[in-house]
Amino acid sequence: MFIYYAEVRGVTVKRSGPEVKKRLEEVSRRIRASLNLEALKSHPVVRAYRDFFWRIDVDPTKTRPAGEALVRRILSGRGIPLINNVVDAGNIASIETRVPIGIYDLSRVKGSLTLRLSREGEEFMPIGKPPTRLRAGLPVLADDEKILHLFPHRDSEYTKVTESTRDVLALACGVPGVEDELVEEALRKTTRYIVEFAGGTVSDFKRAPPRAKLPSAP
Repeated sequence: MFIYYAEVRGVTVKRSGPEVKKRLEEVSRRIRASLNLEALKSHPVVRAYRDFFWRIDVDPTKTRPAGEALVRRILSGRGIPLINNVVDAGNIASIETRVPIGIYDLSRVKGSLTLRLSREGEEFMPIGKPPTRLRAGLPVLADDEKILHLFPHRDSEYTKVTESTRDVLALACGVPGVEDELVEEALRKTTRYIVEFAGGTVSDFKRAPPRAKLPSAP
């Protein structure tokens, strides 16, 4: 497993406006024209994330990889709920590439970030759900105090992006069978959309291999 990551500083987070809705509808039309639910299951990128889920003992038919889950909503006619202009930027990039995207409020990250395996009984606070205790051996992204991301499909309540967020860390999650170039492309799309919809300045793009440490947050 690996990630590509970059910071976007000076964003203005707000409810998504017409420009986000227009881009999402354009992407959704392309998805509906090129895929159906049966074909989605055998898409090579979707297949790679599903295979990774099975290897970490997560059933991907019950807990869908994030990119697949978003595309399924479109193909099922349910549409994509809008959160805010920054989060929605990541969702659009994930729909286009099927690569899971995480976006975090940098001001709420404490110390260094590390991609590692969970320890038995560690607490994780998923967005919109009660806290849960993790079993050992699950891939997670953690700072010095807490787990921010259950790799590569669920983010934490503690670092979610809100209208008070000014600086964000954006990352794209890679697994075996997914080419580096696609993961980097997913991150570039994410940061480009964030700047288009919410402003800000993007840092250099970097790749973190397993257990590599990311820069400390300010």
